[in-house]
Amino acid sequence: MSNHVQNRRGIMAMLAAMACFSVSDTLVKLAASTMPAGQVMLVRGLFATVLALGLVAAMSDVRQLRLALGRAVLLRSLAEAAIAFTFLTAIARLPLAIITAIYQATPIILAVLTVVLRIETVGWRRWLAIAVGFAGVLLIVRPTTEGVDAAIVIALVSATIVAVRDLITRRITAGVPNVVITFATTATVTAAGGAILVADASRAWAPLGAWDLALLAAAAGVVTAGNLAMVAAFRGTDVSVVSPFRYSVLVWAIGFGYLVFGDLPDMVAVAGIALIVGAGAYTVHRERLRARQAMLEASDPLG
Repeated sequence: MSNHVQNRRGIMAMLAAMACFSVSDTLVKLAASTMPAGQVMLVRGLFATVLALGLVAAMSDVRQLRLALGRAVLLRSLAEAAIAFTFLTAIARLPLAIITAIYQATPIILAVLTVVLRIETVGWRRWLAIAVGFAGVLLIVRPTTEGVDAAIVIALVSATIVAVRDLITRRITAGVPNVVITFATTATVTAAGGAILVADASRAWAPLGAWDLALLAAAAGVVTAGNLAMVAAFRGTDVSVVSPFRYSVLVWAIGFGYLVFGDLPDMVAVAGIALIVGAGAYTVHRERLRARQAMLEASDPLG
């Protein structure tokens, strides 16, 4: 298969993954309006864990589940549990497009973390992109003398944990199958949801009707499909070509936000979204260039 065809397949898979994630977020936002975050994590997690376990059995050796106990995998799973809780807490109070836009600042936050943790250095171009991205965040957040909406703060914390998760993911060895990581994640998020329910006695268990179960089962199925599509998007493709299409999630989020919840971002928020997308795409582009340059230098016997 030619590289052009592979990239086209990867782009289609990325677009499908972003559509799946937006559908899942929409379904979760509907569910989170009537039940606490811990309950959503627990019920959706049970459906997702069963699906993940089925994938492990179908696509991998079940004995490889022991790899889920590796330190990096466990840390990543705990990060995912924190992401799920903060995301569910924020999405119940924020428009879908706004929280999705905040999440698109993750590559920018990740670049800052790599500098703070002395993992790599950042040149002036990337610092400029970081500044532009955070300017976009400020346009969305719009802090006042009275402070910032607590839900937006939680969403920013959640996006920061996503960046930490991505750093941890880099430390997971290639020998751990993706389906094992997915199973470890869903199982941990499910257990965390149960623990949160027990610890937070002030939030009673909300009655679950057929509609609630259908929402959470569908959310689990769609997000699993999205994760599989995301893997397919990067298999045998040029990452620099495929990766920018992840920002199509904003189109879906704005569309679903309007059709389902009647929410539309104002022009200031749209300007902020544009700055975040532009800065994030450029940050990813510069990272790919640095990786390519490093590979060239490593392969140069005179380097």
